[in-house]
Amino acid sequence: MCIAVPGKVTKIEGDVAFVSFGGSMRQASLDLQEDVREGDYVIVHAGFVIRRLDEKEALETLELIKGMNLEVY
Repeated sequence: MCIAVPGKVTKIEGDVAFVSFGGSMRQASLDLQEDVREGDYVIVHAGFVIRRLDEKEALETLELIKGMNLEVY
């Protein structure tokens, strides 16, 4: 089962975003999503940013996941 976990973009270099998932850093391609900026929350799938989230939605999702006691990454 896959679950979409929001991550926060901490840095962008060219078409690569560095995304933090609870402190675990991953690189993701920006080839499929435009207008992503440092500080944005995103959903990553198979190494690609597939969606940008507003901060409120991202934080609500992270709280729900935290409440389920799931380990992510």
